[in-house]
Amino acid sequence: MKAVIFSYTRRGARLSLRIRKCLQALAYETELYTSGKYVEVDSSLKKSISCKEDAKQAFQDNQVIVYIGSCGIAVRAIAPFVKNKTVDPAVISIDELGRFVIPLLSGHIGGANEIARKIAQEISAQAVITTATDINGLFAVDEWATKNNVHIGSMYAAKEVAAALVDGEDVGLISNYSITGELPFGILNDRRTRVGIVIDDDDELKPFPITLNLLPKVYYLGIGCRRNTAMENIENLVLQSLDELKINIKAIAGIASVDLKKDEEGLLAFAGKYSLPISFYAAAELESQQGKFSSSAFVQSIVGVSNVCERSAVAASEGGRIILPKSSLNGVTLAIAKKDPLISFSK
Repeated sequence: MKAVIFSYTRRGARLSLRIRKCLQALAYETELYTSGKYVEVDSSLKKSISCKEDAKQAFQDNQVIVYIGSCGIAVRAIAPFVKNKTVDPAVISIDELGRFVIPLLSGHIGGANEIARKIAQEISAQAVITTATDINGLFAVDEWATKNNVHIGSMYAAKEVAAALVDGEDVGLISNYSITGELPFGILNDRRTRVGIVIDDDDELKPFPITLNLLPKVYYLGIGCRRNTAMENIENLVLQSLDELKINIKAIAGIASVDLKKDEEGLLAFAGKYSLPISFYAAAELESQQGKFSSSAFVQSIVGVSNVCERSAVAASEGGRIILPKSSLNGVTLAIAKKDPLISFSK
């Protein structure tokens, strides 16, 4: 994950060094930019180009953008590049004295609210949170879904859930996964409400007049392929298999393969097209996976392990159960493993 901090004064440049430590502690690789005359404050500071060019690049490369200066500077800089809350990075504005930390964009899905609170705690500032659910101490379903790796089926329905809670209306809940922990205030195990949440693999279930479908990302694709396999071959097998199993691709948590495939263009292109994280494992790591797997002497001779797809799926799912054993088509092998989620509202 990447973050960037922009500052425009000497005090701001110094403050950016402190904020970087906080972001790094949150696992963000963080770069610092400031006006040319202040780069001498620290050797890690880089010279900014212009507000517009900086913002354009920042939106392309980063999950978190911090502006140290007035809110107006930040708003004018990011305005041309804002798309929607599902894809925009978290944007935070901080005054140069470090008194107020203000999330401007992607407070919930992008995590700006939580990051702002952590920065404020680190620099002894006040986090200024303005989202209605937060200031009323209510459940924020989009923030919860992001933290718990759950796909939000409809942003319209998510807004309706938030609006109902803020208005004092109860929201129903149906889950086909086990739930631990106490339900948030206003969320009830009730099918009779106007607005409700369904946690299930099937995003076509609509038991409430307004239904928010939440799909836990619990499926992992283990993929093997011949060298230089076309992306379309991988895509065809995956989509065909998911369709047969009635699994929405939005419920896929990630892809895995052997490390010899880390530069396989077709595999990387498929992961990129569907915005899926991809992991690669050494042959020894795959060999150490527990379970019964199909075996191929030919694959063993090429990659050093007798099965790539099944073992990769199990490795990525941290011991999940295989729901699709090795399947082959056009030089591609696929296995799917499922890791049962822990649905908890205490997280």
